[in-house]
Amino acid sequence: MNYYAGIDTSLGSSSVCVVAGSDEIFREAKVASEPGALISWFLGLGVTLERIGLEAGPLSQWLYAALREAGLPVELIETRHVRAAFVTMTVKSDRKDARGIAQLMRLGWFRPVHCKSLAAQEVRATLASRKLVQKKLHDFEMHLRGILRNFGLKVGATTQKSFAGRIRELVAGHATLEEIAAAMLSIHEVLLLEFGRFEKKVRSMARGDKLVRRFMTAPGVGPIVGLTFASAIDDPLRFSSSKKVGAHFGMTPTKYQSGETEYSGRISKAGDASVRTALYEAAHIILTHPVRGSALKSWAMRLAKRAGMKKAKVALARKLAVILHRMWVDGTDFVFTPKEASAAASKKAA
Repeated sequence: MNYYAGIDTSLGSSSVCVVAGSDEIFREAKVASEPGALISWFLGLGVTLERIGLEAGPLSQWLYAALREAGLPVELIETRHVRAAFVTMTVKSDRKDARGIAQLMRLGWFRPVHCKSLAAQEVRATLASRKLVQKKLHDFEMHLRGILRNFGLKVGATTQKSFAGRIRELVAGHATLEEIAAAMLSIHEVLLLEFGRFEKKVRSMARGDKLVRRFMTAPGVGPIVGLTFASAIDDPLRFSSSKKVGAHFGMTPTKYQSGETEYSGRISKAGDASVRTALYEAAHIILTHPVRGSALKSWAMRLAKRAGMKKAKVALARKLAVILHRMWVDGTDFVFTPKEASAAASKKAA
């Protein structure tokens, strides 16, 4: 008889359920959310498991890698699909979720999710930390500007280096504001120092990565965009077509069709939001800054005249995702004109 398992993971412990192919519950338990504990529990069942379902989440990649290494047939499954499958569940609990995931494994109603490599996870952790420090820097500056504005003190335009000096100049002679500014600026100084370190780290990572350097031959693509895209894709061969990359990151329109009704909506915004943001920013750079003879920019500018700049940026971001993936698969640099593309294709064929 075939057996299938589902794991509903939380920080402390996980609910685990094993069902038989005949739809009977074979075993249920609460197991510590640790690879060793889960592996021991599954190996101690005395039966061979066909599939083990693990919903994508904060601990899932760590647990997935360990279970796979132990030889267990674990599948990482899409969170949205699990949520949709359980939408009619009147009583929700960790135990019922584990049962539901096990049933999805038994019926085959699931879509496996790619588990990112350790190297990709490290890059994403670095980029996320850099972004957080950048956001906190901005929050501190806006907070100080807001406080001073209440007293009629206008900070005005500043740079990262001149901001602290400008604040001290404005609060001079006001004891309460001097005390507040001193505390806030001491934290601001630390954040500024650490942000600088993250910037150096990111640029060093980009320089040391041949793939990211190739991505940076495309207009609008710098270290942040290149590293974000590469770490999010991780394995380019998991896409059978480059055209699917845009849809994977939620940059294709939604569609509704029922009977006589049919319409296309806004982009789906599914998938990794950080990739959409990075590609949109790259598209903004392409459309608002000078770019030498690029057929890509010419196409986007024609689209902007018909549909508007905002839609053109979204479309360009989607096309850029497709192009970067194709560059990755083919191992080629970006070409700016059709003539250069033809020459590159002839050279490769020769």
